[in-house]
Amino acid sequence: MGCRSSGRCATSAVPLLPLLVLLLPATALGRGVRGESQQHGPSGTLPRFVEEPVDAYIIKSNPIKLRCQARPALQIFFKCNGEWVHQSQHTSREHTDLGTGLKIREVMINVSRQQVEDFHGPEDYWCLCVAWSHLGTSKSRKASVRIAYLRKNFEQDPQGSEVPLSGMIVLHCRPPDGVPVAQVEWLKNDELLSAGSGDTKGDHRLVISQAHLSDSGNYTCVASNIVAKRRSATAAVAVYVNGGWSSWSDWSACNVRCGRGVHKRSRTCTNPAPLNGGSFCDGASVQKSACMAPCPVDGGWGAWTEWSACGGDCERRRSRECTAPQPKHGGRLCDGVALATDNCTGDLCTQNGKLLRDAKPQGVLENGVGSVGGGGGSDVALYSGLAAGAATVALLIVGVTVYRRSRSDYGVDVIDSSALAGGFQSFNFKTSRQGNSLLIHSSLQPDLSVSRTYTSPMCFHDAMDKELLDPLPDLKIKEDPDFHPQTFPRGLSPDYRAVVVGATLSRGERNLFGPVRSRHKATAVLGHAGGRLVVPNTGVSLLVPVGGIAQDTTWETTVIVNQEDSSSTLGEGSEIFLSPAVTYGPPGLELSCPVVLSMPHCAEAAADHWITRLKRQTQDRKWEEVMCVQEECTSSYCLLEPQRCHVLLERPGRYALVGEPLRPHAAKRLRLAAFGSPDTADPMGFILRVYCVDDTPHAFQEVTAFERAQGGRLLEEPKVLSFRGNALSLQVNIQDVLQMLWNIKPFTTCQEFSFCQVWWGKQRPLQCAFSLERISTSSSSSSSSHLSCKISVRQVQGDEQILQVYTTVQPELAVPFSSESDCCVTSQAGSRAFKIPLSIRQRISATFDGSNAKGKDWRLLAQKLDVDRNLAYFARHESPASVILSLWEAQQQDSADLDSLASALEEIGRVQSPPGSAGNDVRGSLNSARTAD
Repeated sequence: MGCRSSGRCATSAVPLLPLLVLLLPATALGRGVRGESQQHGPSGTLPRFVEEPVDAYIIKSNPIKLRCQARPALQIFFKCNGEWVHQSQHTSREHTDLGTGLKIREVMINVSRQQVEDFHGPEDYWCLCVAWSHLGTSKSRKASVRIAYLRKNFEQDPQGSEVPLSGMIVLHCRPPDGVPVAQVEWLKNDELLSAGSGDTKGDHRLVISQAHLSDSGNYTCVASNIVAKRRSATAAVAVYVNGGWSSWSDWSACNVRCGRGVHKRSRTCTNPAPLNGGSFCDGASVQKSACMAPCPVDGGWGAWTEWSACGGDCERRRSRECTAPQPKHGGRLCDGVALATDNCTGDLCTQNGKLLRDAKPQGVLENGVGSVGGGGGSDVALYSGLAAGAATVALLIVGVTVYRRSRSDYGVDVIDSSALAGGFQSFNFKTSRQGNSLLIHSSLQPDLSVSRTYTSPMCFHDAMDKELLDPLPDLKIKEDPDFHPQTFPRGLSPDYRAVVVGATLSRGERNLFGPVRSRHKATAVLGHAGGRLVVPNTGVSLLVPVGGIAQDTTWETTVIVNQEDSSSTLGEGSEIFLSPAVTYGPPGLELSCPVVLSMPHCAEAAADHWITRLKRQTQDRKWEEVMCVQEECTSSYCLLEPQRCHVLLERPGRYALVGEPLRPHAAKRLRLAAFGSPDTADPMGFILRVYCVDDTPHAFQEVTAFERAQGGRLLEEPKVLSFRGNALSLQVNIQDVLQMLWNIKPFTTCQEFSFCQVWWGKQRPLQCAFSLERISTSSSSSSSSHLSCKISVRQVQGDEQILQVYTTVQPELAVPFSSESDCCVTSQAGSRAFKIPLSIRQRISATFDGSNAKGKDWRLLAQKLDVDRNLAYFARHESPASVILSLWEAQQQDSADLDSLASALEEIGRVQSPPGSAGNDVRGSLNSARTAD
């Protein structure tokens, strides 16, 4: 650095000081030496530095001080970057060392940030001290001066990870560049990590060689130096535990008292239980096996022994044993006596002076058979005892009947436990249903005075039960070539991709729904005037407000609706789709204000039961979170209503509403519908199909489209069932079928959907079928052409819905059903798509976008229209009131009602302005538009 840049060039006196010392006369020099020797120490020594300048850092704009101390020293000067510092910039002082009495000279200079920044040399800015004595000079060490700083961004942030128990946790961290080099420390949950919790390597890695559950947490890398302290992004570390099976329990008792049955044993995934997202145990929790329960064997009498010799009591005896066979396994003992006596003297032998026959009491056996004697009194006692016994048995039968009826799941009386012998149970259904006006055919009324007993197959809950009990040795079933019972507990057969577990179909009903979902689409060319796209019968619409598309620009805008499978699309986790996936575009669509996408959902949206998120599909077909509905967000806005949601978006793409249940009470709505059609493979057959789909219009369209193509008809108005996330299955049961007219194919009376099938939508649509066959085709019997029954759909330990079916089975009398697919709502472009006229909309926006001293601005408008949950989103737009009105338009698309908006304006009070004001003009215009509408 030269004199111009440093400002520290010394005068010529500084470098000439050693020459002046040399040119002094010897006498003067001697006097000077002696004087200096007395003040600065012994003669013959060079200056020695007591304190040398040290490296320093300039923090922000604060100058630093460099200091030197030397003895003996006549003078000390600083030299920076090879140039002498001007004498005026030095601060010098002397003091006496109290220990030695010698004088020490001290010099200080200031170095500013500007001086360091102006220096452009091959090395850092540096300074040293030069001290003079009468013998020469000494130089101190170089001290560098640098500007301290610490960048904001880390070169490498730690990344979150999931680590198994006892695994190794490695977190990488590269601190931001800084001078001096930053020191690194680690925080866990915002607390300094203790010394024994992990090993910090030289490259700032945090290594925990053996992870414990307590090591789960949020880790942060903190870099700091003398200037600042920086925190990295937080890395969430989860130490998970994979589940392990416990030991098998003991085998349970056989489930039958006699014959072939099933016993089982169980285990639990608690050794250990899965934690922190660890995988659940592989394999089955219940193991079943066939068992044979020994049947009771009643005892039987063996042969009598020979008569004994005549004894002194004039009698002979013989006996028999209950050993042919012996009673076993709870069988009854033999009836009768084991010992018989007989008079062996022809009644001539006497006892106590009387003939033996006169001395015998009543009831003594003669010739091995007991004889009952006595008069009328003993007959009365006998008959009274028999009557009391009969009454007791009758009361016992009545009590058992009442008990079983109260324990029945479906309100029916189990009057016969014949499942062991034939695989069937008998139920006593008492008909009590009146005619239903909602049914398509309700002319034939059931006979309410008749109580009949119907026999229906047992409900097998899984394939294991059926395999163990079928076929039973004494059960004969007529083979039906069209009967193919199938169960798929772990997946679906390729021929039954859309049929639920346990469904029974005829040959003509296989491959009901292919793997490709039907696509619903709406397209329109929209420009600056905006418009509305409505996908018919799906509840999905897109509102593009006026001005959303640039002037003199048009876009062919498209909305596509698809149904998604939660298990395969969202991947592992507890999230499920609550709405169909909706795509709007084209991808390059440029918008100047947000559009409103409306779509239905099937969640029972209790605030404390769900975490609801809006997600967008990326190019690699993964779903990323856009916003959490329960949290504040400035990038998007979601208004969640009981059956649909309205989302404000600014970026085209594919969106869906997903939910994560917080507790087992979280529920989603299912729509239940029953359809029927003649069996094409059996002229005597009729197929009942029951569908369970998400309660959204789009999901139901797949069902109606298929049934319309197959000639099926709706047998009962669809009903809604609340299905809870309690991991319990859904059962479908057919009841009250007149078995004198109809046969039900075996093992189809009760069918079951697993929880995963219903909750995650692994099959869409869920469907089960009941195959029935008419017993008689006599044309003289009008009842043979009608079918009456009820179908119960219930979640185990949950809600239940009953579908009443009453229909004709004659194809020529079939009445085509009407469905939502019959209606068609067209999309509209321009002013016709909006309920608020453009001029009124602009005046409302201008009125409420401006500030108001009384607080009557767009915030109050949002409050009155019930959209004030996330005001920060509206605030970032140029016209918040216009965005609020777009959201109101989307809410009111089905009602065409301007009253709610007019009422909101009146409550705010802006319309109560003096005559001629803008408020009254808005009110008058809005009332005129409302009247015209």
